[in-house]
Amino acid sequence: MSQTAALRLRQAIARTEAATRERIPIGRRPEEADDLLGTFATDGALGFDPFPFLRAIHDAGSRAVVIGQVAGIMHGSTELTGDLDLLWDGSPHEAQALRDALAMCGCTELPDLARSQVAYQVTGASGDLCTPKLRWGALDVTPCLASAETTRDPAGFTIRYAALDDLIRMRRALGRPKDLRRADELARIGTDSV
Repeated sequence: MSQTAALRLRQAIARTEAATRERIPIGRRPEEADDLLGTFATDGALGFDPFPFLRAIHDAGSRAVVIGQVAGIMHGSTELTGDLDLLWDGSPHEAQALRDALAMCGCTELPDLARSQVAYQVTGASGDLCTPKLRWGALDVTPCLASAETTRDPAGFTIRYAALDDLIRMRRALGRPKDLRRADELARIGTDSV
């Protein structure tokens, strides 16, 4: 199993840390991100480190899939982010695995996983936990769970992330300016790798 995607993410987190080192918090949370700049322009980028939570997801046996800009970075996107969004199947077994992972990473207020989309916060990361019941325009994201790619982090755990074509479709279905821009970037990446 390749480490390339995990290494891309590690490099992006290092760039995020360097780019935000002198930034002063402005009180803007990731859920307040605008549709153009995204969460990198929020306080979510300050101290952003999704790796402890990604490790906990692996250790808890969760099959959650990284989506959003973190998945884009794993495919080669150069835009930085300040949140980690995940797609999961909504099953009771998976809900328990996510609860375990959240607790391992310091989440003191466990989110209501009965909802199709719920925000979470752990040490180093925050974002949304989404199930296929969440509306993605006309797109059914259920197949994205089965077609997810995997990468092996050098620290010894596996990360599941949305396949490139699925991520492009998800971005286009959402249709916000940042999503369309990022979908175009990912499409160019896909063309360049052929």
